[in-house]
Order: sequence, then structure tokens, then C-alpha cells
Amino acid sequence: MTVPPYGGPVRRRTTKTGQSALAAKTGRPALAVVGATGAVGTVMLQILSQHADIWGEIRLVASPRSAGRKLSVRGEQVEVVALTEEVFDGIDVAMFDVPDEVAERWAPVAAAKGAVVVDNSGAFRMDPEVPLVVPEVNPHAARVRPRGIVANPNCTTLSMIVALGALHAEFGLRELVVSSYQAVSGAGQRGVDTLRQQLKLVAGTELGTTPGDVRRAVGDNTGPFPEPVALNVVPWAGSLREDGWSSEEMKVRDESRKILGLPNLPVAVTCVRVPVVTTHSLTVHARFQGEVTVNRAREILATAPGVVLFDNPAAGEFPTPADVVGTDPTWVGRVRRTLDDPTALELFVCGDNLRKGAALNTAQIAELVAAEL
Repeated sequence: MTVPPYGGPVRRRTTKTGQSALAAKTGRPALAVVGATGAVGTVMLQILSQHADIWGEIRLVASPRSAGRKLSVRGEQVEVVALTEEVFDGIDVAMFDVPDEVAERWAPVAAAKGAVVVDNSGAFRMDPEVPLVVPEVNPHAARVRPRGIVANPNCTTLSMIVALGALHAEFGLRELVVSSYQAVSGAGQRGVDTLRQQLKLVAGTELGTTPGDVRRAVGDNTGPFPEPVALNVVPWAGSLREDGWSSEEMKVRDESRKILGLPNLPVAVTCVRVPVVTTHSLTVHARFQGEVTVNRAREILATAPGVVLFDNPAAGEFPTPADVVGTDPTWVGRVRRTLDDPTALELFVCGDNLRKGAALNTAQIAELVAAEL
């Protein structure tokens, strides 16, 4: 695909000039993975090796300091190349797993070179000319991309939106109240390192029994978090926004509205960081247009693509991060109708924030685009 970086119609390529030799030979689209050496990039390479092999060349791209490293993908060792304008020559689809500022600079460059960009950063999610796509919910949106870019939602939104989208399609969502319990890997490798270091400091002690004892043991080693996260929960994720809301909370609100096509949906969110390495959990209170039943909700969730219903509290069966980590689906349990509102449901959901919450959804969008090519 050749797409103008700022507006204009989508046009098919009429020539393969500039396409990589391998892609031309195989007849399959060429893929670039930008940010291949990062935490999400590492998971992405695993997913590319596990999924059906639809790609011709896979070009691994990272910062100059990582150039020359070799990483395994599809059972082969591939050398990482530095991010430059020329790296997008002959590329059909470019997946970006990089910070916002890097995506802001380089995604338009890749699009101008003729690649369809699938961006996992927050740089373009709320751009009205960039679709925000979850393939199980709104795959059609990926086809309209005036800037040549498709955005991947935030990991917190992705941890619940597949299940919520299935229920919305049946019942019609009219209000959403969410509390998240977010893993430290959502703050990157520094978040994981911080939790592990703090756990070493508190393990085998009697800490957590008097005010401030955990804080004194941890000292200034709070990493990307404002408070200690070991033996604690921190009711904050992201950066400060207007009226005391956090950026993570605003992402869940704004992204849910855009994905579901409900621009005026009332949404209230509280994001909490918990001492879990990977996998976000959320409690969801969802109100619908009319009366709902638990049996019908279970039927929908049990058959929805990308969802696992795991819900038998009498047998102690419900999702937890310790069991969900490393898996692809959204896991749903504790399905109840709200006691005082026959139009509302209560759910507990878990999703691996590095797989469906980042790398997997990006790969699924790229596969949608590849099917067009």
C-alpha cells in the first residue's frame, strides 16, 4: 500500500519497485519490527514465530546501539539494523514498539515510504485520522487509514475491551465503571526491576505491620512509582491530568469510546498499580440499554473470539494473573448481575499486558493489513 502521510485517499501499489528481493520472490508482504529489542518487541518475535508464517522478509529495527545484534525469529537468526529512513525501503507493513516521541518522528516517515504503520505507542491513538483497532471488536476500522497509520490501544484498555465489545454487541453498553489492578511491567523493564529489588528487601521480614516500615526499608528505591509497590498497592498509574485524573485513566475512557464507537459513553476509571510482574486485572461494572441475564452473558463470553470464560467460584475458579500470564485471551470470571440494577453486570477480567495488551494485538492488526496486500 502507498498512503500519503497526512490525508488523501488510500491507493494500491501499481509496481513492486523497491520491494525487498525476498518479498518479491515469495509474493508475501515484507514486515519491519521497529523496537525489536525491547520488552514488547521480544514478545512480538515470539508471536511471529508462533503464528502462521504469512510474511516474506522480516526486518528487525532498533536504535543504533542495538544494531548488529542477532535475534531469533521463525527459527532463524536475524541481524538488527539501525533505525534510518532507508530501513523502510521495500517494506509493506511496519510495526512500531517504541516510545511516543520515536513513533511521532518515524511513523510518518515509514508511511511516506509506502508502508502501513501499526503503532503500539500512544502517539496517534486519539488522532481522528488514525483508526484505533482491536481485531475482535472493530476490524473494519483498519481499512480506513488516511495517514497510513493504524494505532494499537493501551494495554489496560486491551485487557478488557474484547470481552466488553462482545457484550456491547448484544446488549448495547451505556455506562462503564472500571478499577484496574495493573502489573509493574506496564511501566517497562524499570518497573519490573524495581519490584524485584523491593521484594528482596522485604522478603523474610515482618515488614508491613507498622506505619511506614515498608517505606523505610525501600528508601528512595521506588523506581517509576510514587510509592513502594512491594507489600503495597499504589492508586496511581501514568502522569497527572486535569482535575486529579491520571493519563492511564483517561486512556481507558477515551480509547473505549473510540473503539466501541460510543463518543459520549459515561466512563469512570481508577487505575491501581499492584505487585504483579505481568498481567493486568480489572473489575468492570457495565450498564446496558436493557435488562440482562447472567446466563446470556455467559453464553456470549463463552463463544466470543479471544475470550476465555473461567467462572466457577464455588470451585475456586476465576482468573488470576498467576494463571493468565503468558496466554493470549482475555480471561473473564465473577460474572454477576448487579444486585440493585437489572441492566448491569459485574465482571473480573485478566489479560497479559505484554501479549494481547501490546504485541499480540499489534500482530493481529498487521495480519489484517497483510490480508489486503
